[in-house]
Amino acid sequence: MVPAQAVAAPPTPGPAEVVPGKGTSTPSLVGGIREDAGAGGSAADAAKRHLAEKKNRYRIDRPDRDLAPVQSLTNGASETVRLQQKHHGVDVLGGQYVVRMEKKNGKRVVTGASGKYFTALTTGTTPEVSEELAVERAVDATLAQLDREGFAVDTGDEGDAPPLTGTAHGLVVLPKGPGVLTHHVTVRGTDPATRQPVLREVYVDAQAGYPILQYSGIKTFGTAGGGRSASGSMSAPGQRVAADGSAVKGSGVKFDGRTVELDLTHEPSNNQYVMRDAARMRDGSKAAISTWDVRKKSVDEVSRQWPSDVLEFRSPNPAFGKEATEAGAVDAHWAAGRVYDYYKSVHGRDSLDGRGMAINSMVGVTYYGTPYVNAFWDGTKMVYGGGDAEYRPFSAALDVVGHEMTHGVVENSANLVYAGQSGALNEAIADYFGNAIDTDAHGTPMDSPEAGLLGEGLCRTKSPRACATRDMNDGRTTSKSFLGVDFGTDNGGVHLNSTIFSGALWDIRKDLDRTLADRIVYRALTEYMTPLDGFTEGRNAVVAAAKDLKVSAKDLNAVTRAFNGHGIVTDWELAIGADTDQLLGKLETKDSRPGAGGGWWVASKSNESGSEAYSVWAGRADGTGEKKLISPNDGRYHINPVTDGRTVVWEARGRFGADLLSRSLAGGPVKTLVQSRYGFHQQAKVEGDVVVFVQNFRRGAALLGYLRKGDTEPTYLDDAVSRRDAIAQHSLKGGKIAYGTRIYKGHGKYEYSVKVFDIASGKTTVMPQLGTPLNVGQTAITSKYVFWTVDEIADQGQRAVRRANLDGTGVIDISKEQGADALYPASLTASEDAVTVWSRTPDTQYRNETLPKLWQFSADGSRRARMSCNRGEQGLPAAVSGTQVVWIDSSAGYADLVTRTRPAGNCG
Repeated sequence: MVPAQAVAAPPTPGPAEVVPGKGTSTPSLVGGIREDAGAGGSAADAAKRHLAEKKNRYRIDRPDRDLAPVQSLTNGASETVRLQQKHHGVDVLGGQYVVRMEKKNGKRVVTGASGKYFTALTTGTTPEVSEELAVERAVDATLAQLDREGFAVDTGDEGDAPPLTGTAHGLVVLPKGPGVLTHHVTVRGTDPATRQPVLREVYVDAQAGYPILQYSGIKTFGTAGGGRSASGSMSAPGQRVAADGSAVKGSGVKFDGRTVELDLTHEPSNNQYVMRDAARMRDGSKAAISTWDVRKKSVDEVSRQWPSDVLEFRSPNPAFGKEATEAGAVDAHWAAGRVYDYYKSVHGRDSLDGRGMAINSMVGVTYYGTPYVNAFWDGTKMVYGGGDAEYRPFSAALDVVGHEMTHGVVENSANLVYAGQSGALNEAIADYFGNAIDTDAHGTPMDSPEAGLLGEGLCRTKSPRACATRDMNDGRTTSKSFLGVDFGTDNGGVHLNSTIFSGALWDIRKDLDRTLADRIVYRALTEYMTPLDGFTEGRNAVVAAAKDLKVSAKDLNAVTRAFNGHGIVTDWELAIGADTDQLLGKLETKDSRPGAGGGWWVASKSNESGSEAYSVWAGRADGTGEKKLISPNDGRYHINPVTDGRTVVWEARGRFGADLLSRSLAGGPVKTLVQSRYGFHQQAKVEGDVVVFVQNFRRGAALLGYLRKGDTEPTYLDDAVSRRDAIAQHSLKGGKIAYGTRIYKGHGKYEYSVKVFDIASGKTTVMPQLGTPLNVGQTAITSKYVFWTVDEIADQGQRAVRRANLDGTGVIDISKEQGADALYPASLTASEDAVTVWSRTPDTQYRNETLPKLWQFSADGSRRARMSCNRGEQGLPAAVSGTQVVWIDSSAGYADLVTRTRPAGNCG
């Protein structure tokens, strides 16, 4: 237990240290105070009373009404109260305020406060969209995000169980400007394509029914080798408690060959020794540290539920043998005890929740009988993959165990939202404590080059540095290394950017006494940070915690120097450079592609706070002239616009469904072209008097249709004739439509093809292939050629970029499917002169080089270059003319519409 610090006698008034909040009148941090909080009531009562009495400082109008107690922690004389913001009784996402106090002889003194309380909220709290519709929209949005092929997701035969289900958790206000009322829905199930488990947190606008925020609940360790990852479920299996039996000492051999002592339970009824440690948590609790055998289970069976037939690892004698060693059970059980002891002895914390919760580790999970190479925390337990030919079981590394268990500590304290900067902060803290426990256990000097490596002991043959997943000594900084990505990529960069912050924390641990550094970071986490904190708030929390612990001036300088060295300073986001021209800044949109044509661009945009439903804007591609608002501000979400330089066509989504709309760039009325209950798949296309679109009729079924001037009803192509058939990836030029088809042939087999349909003649031309396609992707058609992506080889996801003449002759690959230069195309776009490919590699490889980037080829394939050398994510390109392209770029940490008129080169 950490000794409690003495409480000074009567409070002495002094000027408060106040750090202003962003977008709120309430300060993000208040320190340097010792103010009387009175003696009556609970700690939460005292905290709210203080905020009310200091209304001029905190600007919180009614703490008694709008702040609900979440957690009150006592450590000696210190008390920390977490309060959840309510807006007219509805929870505000990330709206938490923390009040710190000291109590002695019945009297309380407030020493500081911090967090986020959003004072600008004015939104109503009566939803227009039902929970049932919100769940449907959340499931559809998740299916769309899993749509790697570009076709509507195959949901199986009629009567099959749906691959995903949604659970509504009630209303939540997103703190964007005046606030957005949403339904919070958790979507769980199995990815229809990969069969991996799915967990998504989705927030659906409660007025229009549009999903405006979605992120994965994955809290994986991540692998350097790109191993499979899984998503954890937040469903609790319940406390696992010790059954009848006596606590005994046993032993086992860790994977590194060292024999260690194990705390076990002896069950006399069957004379078995079980990996159940009931000795550590003796304070009236029956909770135990247990290690469970799931070697015959697939990851989806354990991440969404607690299987009824799993047992703790057991042995007929207290010395566990080779089987338990090779399964990773000995390491998992021993390490869980070490991590528990660390938090108990150094920080006075009783288990992951601070209240003695059971600690359960599931060891040896597979991926449908094949190796699972990862580990994760699912909200209630740790799950460790059994490894493969190169990777040991993931429980065989103390830093991995410490990392996953620390996710449990984070979740039960600051509860940092696992997306964007707060998610990177979550990962950074898990890395820091996981590695702190590991280096101390192994006596690794902090100045060792190997000290900052994560997961370096997992490999069977590779060197530690080659094996490591991350390195907190990698020297990454915000200005040179921060990678802006969408939430669909690594949850907004939770692993990609974590070592910027963990590197600063690790530098602190190198410069200060180790235990002091750990206490500073732990105090910052548990007493200062709140769910939406980013790097700047994280820095402020650590500095304030260091001051609380009365570190020396030298040590405080080391703390600030560490953050400065990693570029974590006020407004650090402004230092990120770009080689592009911005056309429209801070779009604040989700799942909406831009369009271009006839010298114009079109894109969807919210307001700067992201609180408004999206509108469609248009502008000249050369950046001249005024931008034009095209869509009406009618509360619907206007998305996926396209233009030919004369007309704009887009989709408007609201609570009653979706409309395909059009309007002249010159102005005039908005016309409704097609209405759909289930919306439209991908973007429509427009050229002159022709509009082409793919309409969803039910989940997993969509048809390609077109409208000509004067048509009263669409004409639909009949390629998709069964529920499992699909048609998509369309493009339009000169009255000809190029598109991809997927036809179900039975027994889980599909036939893929690319076709060109001539509207005038009604003739369809099937493009020849160079092999048998396993998949086809986005098409792009010009006056001479058809381009598409195709996968014909069972590999790691690479695809060829193929070209043919309009009549189907002259088929060549301008980019091969295999070889050092092979790409992973997600889509492409073409002008008469060039083809631009949006290529994204598997998400488990967390490096800038593997993020979605744009590559441009000349039409004949003789020239290839990167379109932009910006760091971070580039995506959703639309060709203008010549070599000019517009796209959505996230390099700055938020989405901008940008352009370049020529490629940037090789970006070496």
